[in-house]
Amino acid sequence: MDRCCNFAAALRSTNVILAMVCAVLIHDLLLCIRPGIGERKATAYAILVALYPVHWFFTFLYYTDVASLAAVLAVYLFCLKKQFWISTMFGVFSILFRQTNVIWIIFFAANGAITYVKDLYPKDNASHENSEPIHQSKKASARDNKTSVQSLRRRRINSPINKVIVCESANPYNSLTEEVCDISLKLWNSKCEILIAFAPFVVVMAAFVAFIIWNGGIVLGAKEAHVVSPHFAQFLYFGLVSAAALLPWHFTPNRVLDLFHLSGKNKTCGSLAVLMGLGLSFVAVHFFSIAHPYLLADNRHYTFYIWRKVIQVNWMMKYMLIPLYVYSWLSIINILGKSQTRIWVLSFVLSVALVLVPAPLVEFRYYTIPFVILVLHSPSIGNGKLLAMGSLYAAVDLSTLVMFLFRPFRWEHEPGTQRFMW
Repeated sequence: MDRCCNFAAALRSTNVILAMVCAVLIHDLLLCIRPGIGERKATAYAILVALYPVHWFFTFLYYTDVASLAAVLAVYLFCLKKQFWISTMFGVFSILFRQTNVIWIIFFAANGAITYVKDLYPKDNASHENSEPIHQSKKASARDNKTSVQSLRRRRINSPINKVIVCESANPYNSLTEEVCDISLKLWNSKCEILIAFAPFVVVMAAFVAFIIWNGGIVLGAKEAHVVSPHFAQFLYFGLVSAAALLPWHFTPNRVLDLFHLSGKNKTCGSLAVLMGLGLSFVAVHFFSIAHPYLLADNRHYTFYIWRKVIQVNWMMKYMLIPLYVYSWLSIINILGKSQTRIWVLSFVLSVALVLVPAPLVEFRYYTIPFVILVLHSPSIGNGKLLAMGSLYAAVDLSTLVMFLFRPFRWEHEPGTQRFMW
């Protein structure tokens, strides 16, 4: 018996070690994505994510979530550093932990390829960023361009991808359509260079497609319990949960005023976006809100009580939450758009949808990876707000720990002790 207990403790300790690895990876990723953030602030963010209640709770249980997060973060870090073979190696591990992680591998590789192809066209990037007309002799400009292009290309190709990501915070394109068309054309014209540079990712994608064909689907294990479903409401839940977990970024009076003023600058487009968001959210909630049998039956999980006591407390509540869903997603998109290109934001939103919509079960564990990516690309806030958020996370962590350890209960139909958990 003692040996079994020791073995179980040893297994759980692996997640504690992996949680520390996650914190180090978040620290390094922040310094890559935002070099000006500084060591202290990057460390504070890493601690904050380590205290994020869902991530923290499963650090002490033998679940694959912490290992999955560590592998995905490693994929991202080495992709930014252009060490693609190492990145794909961790990508294989991440897929072994959770098959839907293939979406995040594609997300990182796709955005890496976009940045890579922009390095191949530094002259075009400079022309986008410099809208002022040039009235110089062709001979002089050709000579200057040749020198600057060669040095710029040499510097950019040899530097990590993240350096370019930071420079792109000021979007040189006038619209999403223009950006998509321009990047698509560049990718097509440079397809050979892209395929050679990103060959490791192509190999992993081909192997994953072969696995799906062999397995008859993406799901391993109990396929009948994880049937792919059009659970569009799950996409909305993530927006609200993430925005609430990042309270100082999204739910402050100044933030509400910022979004209000932003919509006021272009009333037609702003009103259209809000109305479209409300309409699509209503359709998602009314027609595509799925109550999985596990959600309705397993009273160990907090989602069981959130579903019964909040979302389904009466027939109106799920519709009353729609404005919060729309506000949360508009705030997330707006904040990401301040530091990333439109196509990056679009690809992030699509990746979140592809990961979460097919999942019929409401599980906050599924939100952790996109939540951490959101934190990595959100603007910095003051140390006071970080401390307040960390304290709030710690209080929730302590509460869930007390509930888990000191409020056990039993099921009449099944022997053994049951405990409350996320």
